[in-house]
Amino acid sequence: MYQKLYVLITKTQVIIITGFLFILSIHYTYSQISTPTNFKAISYDSHIELTWSPNYEPDLSGYKIYKATPSSEMQYYRYLSKLSNSYIDFVGRVDSVFSYQIVAVDKNNNESVPTQVKAVNCSEMTDEELLTMVQEYTFRYFWDFAHPVSGLARERNTTSIVTIGGSGFGVMAILVGIERGFISYEEGNSRMHKIVDFLTKADRFHGVWPHWMNGATGKVVPFSTFDNGGDLVETAFMVQGLLTARQFFQSDTELYDKITSLWEGVEWDWYRQNNQNKLFWHWSPEYGWKINMPITGFNEAQIIYILAIASPTHGVPAYLYHQGWAGNNYENPGTFFGHRLEVGTYRGGPLFFSHYSYLGFDPRNKKDKYTNYFIRNTNHTYINHDYCVENPKNYEGYDVFEWGLTASDDPFGYLAHAPVSNRDNGTISPTAAISSMPYTPYLSIETMKHFYRDLGDKIWGKYGFTDAFNKHENWYATSYLAIDQGPIIGMIENYRTQLLWTNFMKNPEINTALDKIGFTADTTTNIRYIQENDIQIYPNPFRNKILIKTNTDKEVSIFDIKGKSIITKKKLTKGDTFLDTSTYKKGIYIIHIADSKNTIIKKLIKID
Repeated sequence: MYQKLYVLITKTQVIIITGFLFILSIHYTYSQISTPTNFKAISYDSHIELTWSPNYEPDLSGYKIYKATPSSEMQYYRYLSKLSNSYIDFVGRVDSVFSYQIVAVDKNNNESVPTQVKAVNCSEMTDEELLTMVQEYTFRYFWDFAHPVSGLARERNTTSIVTIGGSGFGVMAILVGIERGFISYEEGNSRMHKIVDFLTKADRFHGVWPHWMNGATGKVVPFSTFDNGGDLVETAFMVQGLLTARQFFQSDTELYDKITSLWEGVEWDWYRQNNQNKLFWHWSPEYGWKINMPITGFNEAQIIYILAIASPTHGVPAYLYHQGWAGNNYENPGTFFGHRLEVGTYRGGPLFFSHYSYLGFDPRNKKDKYTNYFIRNTNHTYINHDYCVENPKNYEGYDVFEWGLTASDDPFGYLAHAPVSNRDNGTISPTAAISSMPYTPYLSIETMKHFYRDLGDKIWGKYGFTDAFNKHENWYATSYLAIDQGPIIGMIENYRTQLLWTNFMKNPEINTALDKIGFTADTTTNIRYIQENDIQIYPNPFRNKILIKTNTDKEVSIFDIKGKSIITKKKLTKGDTFLDTSTYKKGIYIIHIADSKNTIIKKLIKID
């Protein structure tokens, strides 16, 4: 006996039950999965970003992208997981139209009705447009990817743990986001209230937050075995951001007062560890001062002493700056690749030393008894750059516009990369060069353009530049770290408008502290002075000749990167002088232009 039954199944089944043969034949039906909505295709200089609203059907498996090019019809291009709702297609700088459609796919590989076709083409962006693009993508890390409960920045893109120092940078990113129109003032203000309210209830240890905390509860997450209490350095980076925001939102008196309460609650004086003449990094209620790490320079921590001396409630004496911060081999003068450092380690150390404390603290136009920090940081950046160009370990990739050694992920883990042999493993971190933009605008912008246009298919993603790359090891990071993303957006803005510098320095406590320390005016750090003196040299980088324009008679000397003399005291008359450089080898040269009173030193770069 045969009996035919119709059921909703996906393949034919034959079942024999007590002598009866039932043939279950296919009647194939399904509820078609929905077409993705809000599909957009936005073109930039060298990439196209596709976005859409996510589907929520329980049988959703993923999405398929279909693409048409000038030489091909619409065809399958990429498969993405169901967690995706965006895709970056790096097409390069081509003047062609690309067309896209998206379909949702269920677990049986059935496709939805496709979206409408979106046709776009890339076009070259100006430097200003590229800067805004880099800032906007980087901003997403601190806005879209912020912890949903606290609004704070996650340590990296693979964790829900939030980081206090990186969140301080994130506070500054919110201000840039408002300034650039990425979000409204009201949106940024609301997020700031959320952050400040969370910080008020979070774990604090004598007013000091931990390095890491749970983004939902505010409870400390140990950074290491004994580091489960307050972290004064991370807290200072947060306070730097909060004080910058306090002035930016100064018309919001409620927020102003909340931030002031947090600022005045930090017990900087407790972290002197029994009234010593220096500050200490950590304290734990369980382990006390067991880590016992004093904060001494030169490194990323200058802002800690400035804030501690500035505190109106728990301030420390100004002499701690000199006996604590500057009290341990601080002055270490040396000249490296033609650039002078008055303070700091050999060749300056990793570049984040010149970034973290200077997101808010404006080093221009001032100096203490040791050095001018704008000049020091500029020279530090040039040393880092010139080391990479010299490339003593012969790593693949290092070049005039491919440089930057700082702390970041690398193929072997994580390292504070620096221009010394045991700290250089071939890893370049985009944040190093880009965050140095206030110090080396031309080099940093050209390097940023190279990273994006030539390497973007490997190191550009949802939140901008990924953490690092190492061509020698054929390794390209997929990670993003808050402490590396933050300086990118912040220091670009300080180069463009000085937004963060201006607002942080408006806090009256800061200038009072600088006076106590002994900072004095030094106009040689003015950016306009450095760039607009009476000598013009161009093009730079150069190829076969350079033009020098002067307002008075002078002498010129040129040296290669190792100090070998190429030209010695050649006379320059007022007006235009051309120099033949066709025989110069590719690389870096130092030019000295002198009159009877002054010598001006500049860097020249031969690119072909």
